[in-house]
Amino acid sequence: MRTLTDAGEARLESFLDDVGDLLGDKRRKASFAMYALGLLGEAERKSVEPIAARAVGKAADVEAAHQRLLHFLARSDWDDHAVRLLATRYGLKFMAADQPVEASIIDDTGFLKQGTHSVGVQRQYTGSAGKIANCQVGVSLSLATRSDHLPIDFELYLPTSWTDDEARRVKAHIPDEVVFKTKPELALAMLKRAQEAKLPLGVVLADAGYGNSAEFRLGLHHLGLPYSVGVAASSKVFEVREVVNRGGQAIDLRKLASKLDAKGKFQRFTWRTGTRDELSARFAMRRVAPCGEQDNELDERSTVWLLIEWRDGEADPANYYFSSLPPDTTLDNLVRITTQRWRTERAYEDLKGELGLDHFEGRSFRGWHHHISVVLCCYAFVVAERHRVFPLSTRRPSRARSLRGAA
Repeated sequence: MRTLTDAGEARLESFLDDVGDLLGDKRRKASFAMYALGLLGEAERKSVEPIAARAVGKAADVEAAHQRLLHFLARSDWDDHAVRLLATRYGLKFMAADQPVEASIIDDTGFLKQGTHSVGVQRQYTGSAGKIANCQVGVSLSLATRSDHLPIDFELYLPTSWTDDEARRVKAHIPDEVVFKTKPELALAMLKRAQEAKLPLGVVLADAGYGNSAEFRLGLHHLGLPYSVGVAASSKVFEVREVVNRGGQAIDLRKLASKLDAKGKFQRFTWRTGTRDELSARFAMRRVAPCGEQDNELDERSTVWLLIEWRDGEADPANYYFSSLPPDTTLDNLVRITTQRWRTERAYEDLKGELGLDHFEGRSFRGWHHHISVVLCCYAFVVAERHRVFPLSTRRPSRARSLRGAA
């Protein structure tokens, strides 16, 4: 296991005890602790069998430990949401003490798989590989401050090739109440759950895979959550002046970007994502009303900010966003908040590279979600330790988290 002081080991034991109290069974508590310590350890492979092998001292005991862990993950009946909420509150206690939560980030990531038996697997696009691949896809919710992030929830996306196939459902132990849901629907369910738990959510950020859905944006509106989400360049809008002329001509976002560029409305901003080179682009914002969503009268839902990102050397803008932030929002603040979405990429790197997020080899619906819950608990503990031992007040200022604007 990564080096911890005696005090750190005591805190980890106390944290695992708190989780164990939720599980309601000594055997579950022991299995959870064994699995969590395996994920936190330094071994490269973090699937069930090698974790069991490292956890017991005698070779003769490995198979029994392996079976206990398999049962704990695939069969044991415990509440994922309760465990994840405990972990979230634990991590937030320290992360949000340094800085307030500004954003909740929706994204999805792929879990590459061989074969066709892992629940939810099929050939589908995943940003993890940047192409269509044989994989599972998990939709995630993370909370972000200006300097850190905390993944708090995941849902497995089940294509209709799974939800509509009774034989597959039975084999993967998919609960009867689980039906097909789009990724935006899964995202809204997680946000609603977090809101009901009174977690700080800030501004919802998501890419165009979610923002293109008018139902998703309307769902955020009904939840009372501000957002800044990607949309397709082909989207059409009415420009908002004193009034919106609904009988007027709608304009697609590419043409509107060119129009604003010709008027000199773009400003340059530079930011940095982690240890990579600085990223620089020009941004412009415009008040618009998305076409096809308005009722007879203009309301707050149908009047949004359009944020446009145009990178150097490219013929067209790279990204477009609809944002429901207030009308007095400044361009620099809108850019700063919207570009925080890159943090989810860092979270996926940490979860997969350090905690074995994508190492689970089980095939059942419950097993996948139980595995994710233990991973999220481990991440929450790591975040809490980082902020406990190295609070922001003791860290050197980082250009990685700065943003500056110039005309």
